[in-house]
Amino acid sequence: MPRAVLRIAVTGVSYPPANKWAQRRLYPAAVMADIPAFERGMLMAEQGEVRTYYMGDHALILHSGETAHYIDNLQAAKPSLWVSCDKDVVQLVTADPYEGEAMASDPERIVEALAMPLAVRRTIEAFIAEHHVAEEFYKRKRVPATSTHDPRAPRILSPDEKWVQSRGKAGLPPKEET
Repeated sequence: MPRAVLRIAVTGVSYPPANKWAQRRLYPAAVMADIPAFERGMLMAEQGEVRTYYMGDHALILHSGETAHYIDNLQAAKPSLWVSCDKDVVQLVTADPYEGEAMASDPERIVEALAMPLAVRRTIEAFIAEHHVAEEFYKRKRVPATSTHDPRAPRILSPDEKWVQSRGKAGLPPKEET
């Protein structure tokens, strides 16, 4: 399966704790297509008690089997990249909106949908143009329950058939015909 790997730079913002029991946490704030010459964890800016850090560069892996998901992302009002963090460390960057939604269901994980840079969007569009295969939707037709071609038992049994089966299961003698 063809794939492409892009390197994405991630910055994070750390706010002061809301109360004395809370701890300072680092939240993903932006992604950049160009990798700066910073070390991971380097303080980039500070305004009062709000600090911006460089969280490092990470792989954005595009898979050819997920091109339909990337198309859905690009057609959204705000195309995004999802950044997942565990304890201030970036674990995953994805352009697949369904994978991003699945990651966000974990309460222990911080997941942010960040604006997709134009250069990344162009790269994803080129990847889609090269690898997307449109799958035609095929709606399955149901076989009617009364079909003679259906090998299964009929869905509705006659009253005589119901009683014969239930009497046999209960260990009762079959109903006598009069």
